[in-house]
Amino acid sequence: MNHSIKIYEKHLCKVRTITAFICLSNDKSDWETILNTAKLNCQKVANNLIDNGYIVQSLRLVTNPFGEYINTDNIDSAKQDLAYLTNILNKLNKDNPLRLRFAIGEAKTAKEIELLPELIRDYGDLCNACVNIDVDEYGFLDNDKIINSVHVINRIANITPNGQGNFNFTVNFNCNSFIPYFPASYHRNELGNVLVVGLETPDLLVTALNDIRHQKSQLSHAKFMQLGYEVMHQALSQHILPINNIVNNTTLTDNYRFIGIDTSAAPSKNCSSMTQLYELLGVPFFGASGTVEVSALLTKVFKSIAVTQVGFSGLMLAVTEDVGLAIGTQRGDFDIHGLLTFSSVCGIGLDTVPIEGDTSPDKIVRIMRDTGTMAYRLNKPLTVRLFPVPNLVKGQITTFESDDLCNCAVMELP
Repeated sequence: MNHSIKIYEKHLCKVRTITAFICLSNDKSDWETILNTAKLNCQKVANNLIDNGYIVQSLRLVTNPFGEYINTDNIDSAKQDLAYLTNILNKLNKDNPLRLRFAIGEAKTAKEIELLPELIRDYGDLCNACVNIDVDEYGFLDNDKIINSVHVINRIANITPNGQGNFNFTVNFNCNSFIPYFPASYHRNELGNVLVVGLETPDLLVTALNDIRHQKSQLSHAKFMQLGYEVMHQALSQHILPINNIVNNTTLTDNYRFIGIDTSAAPSKNCSSMTQLYELLGVPFFGASGTVEVSALLTKVFKSIAVTQVGFSGLMLAVTEDVGLAIGTQRGDFDIHGLLTFSSVCGIGLDTVPIEGDTSPDKIVRIMRDTGTMAYRLNKPLTVRLFPVPNLVKGQITTFESDDLCNCAVMELP
């Protein structure tokens, strides 16, 4: 389809994160050197992107499973090591204009999983963590690990303000390493030192679709959808390809390798809502009939960019990080089963979803099994990051105080 190609300003395509995946051992004397080297490589990439006119929002470090370098004999020994680690990170963060965030990697054993609530409560933004749920030889999920993870979710809900500590914990299904966004990020020793770039592009996509909305009444539905695909693909390519080249041409030290970009839009509360894309493509509101079709189209756009793709590289629907989705919860535009349905053709699963504080653990276990079954059956990465909100029931509004979170109506888990 022929249409003029518009040049979009660089500020519309933000670099959400430059994420380094690193390996730590239980020899603490090496930690500061390893972390500093990772930060310097991230900063070098950031400086080159900034010099070329791009906005960089954060630097992130992700480790191998924390049980491989933190003393997990008991909660006190784990806290001591994490305090030592935090002191190093605070030193690295001092006078740093870019936010430095940290993920301690995955919890692999029941004992490690049990430590997470108190570690997340006490170390928060420097203690993002995940649990990976595998399937057995018959294709069934590790239910014991799911049950242990649900205990973590409920414990975090009860010991952190408004339960918002669950922002730092997620359960992964069929997720590979090299996800640059927290807390689904994890790393493995054998993969070496690598860098990944993650983006924030809703502003760019909304601007591109706004440029063609006047043509909707002039075209058939199929032709308008194709035009939408083309303008979004071109807008993203216009910036992701140069970003990819800039990073590839940055000289990294200490055997670091740049391995790719997560092309997901990665919305936040400070940019355009993903719900605007649905409306510009003709869906009355996110959650209405037509939402699945547009979700599939957006996923196709993110998969179409000609760079090495890692992580999710798909449609993200993070309920409490997206103003439009948060408003949708208050209007009752969609429910949890709807979110899961949309994930069948796209995205990330059930991400940052506030649920009733007294939701039974069995319900959470079952929705995780549903999500995990879909992830493996459809061979896509899905996560579950639920926020049981103490003392709130369906329809009541959260009072989160985090700069990262929008306040939503609490949803009911079916």
